Amino acid sequence: MRLKDKVIVITGGAGELGSTMARRFLAEGASVLLADLDGAALAATSASLGGERIALCVADVGEEADNARIIKDAEAAFGGVDVFVANAGIEGKMGPIATQLAEDFDRVMRVNVRGPFLGIKYAMPAIARRGGGSIIILSSIAGVTGGNGVAPYSISKHAVIGLMRSAAMEGAAAGVRVNTINPAPMVGRMIRSIEEGLSPGHEDEMRAAYVANSIPMGRYANFEDMSGLLVLLASDESSFLTGSVYMADGGMSAR
Repeated sequence: MRLKDKVIVITGGAGELGSTMARRFLAEGASVLLADLDGAALAATSASLGGERIALCVADVGEEADNARIIKDAEAAFGGVDVFVANAGIEGKMGPIATQLAEDFDRVMRVNVRGPFLGIKYAMPAIARRGGGSIIILSSIAGVTGGNGVAPYSISKHAVIGLMRSAAMEGAAAGVRVNTINPAPMVGRMIRSIEEGLSPGHEDEMRAAYVANSIPMGRYANFEDMSGLLVLLASDESSFLTGSVYMADGGMSAR
């Protein structure tokens, strides 16, 4: 088992990707704390995963005190933190920049940028106390490209790459590695919401055209497609990998 005895914290742990990665991490021998704003969804996720190596924390990643509590709860449950996955994120509202409301922009930044920033603020010292480990931030193909109607989301995913690079420089001396994973659109709730916002009533046609014109591998990603890369970056096998953007995009960024 590649993650035996590792303690991993996942924000957005009750979501589709969060629960998928938790299942893989548990199978690889890790103990996992799942943090999410939705307590009922957390309980349901925990029940579906089963086992004794799961802890839960109802928390808002935009609140500083909640981020401190996430790490304290993981240390109390499992004795420390080795890996922190900043996975919580929202898509925001779709539309041209000229029609976007400042409060909607701020909401996206609060979850997608402030959340990882505060998470790293508290996770990095905890990981350093364990002698080093890994921080993984979920960015997106939208973090390296632009797109019509998705400016707040794209801005937030660009921003966390800058956060990652600064954190990687700060964490290196303590053995704390920091990287981003940048997926293609993944089949699930978020991409459905984006499609509905960009092309109401024509989501299927939009998807078909996007896949045909933008994704060389000819499909959206599945959540399981991220699992191998997540395990690699969480494990000691990635001991010299830091400060990097890992594209998991079916060839999109190769165009």
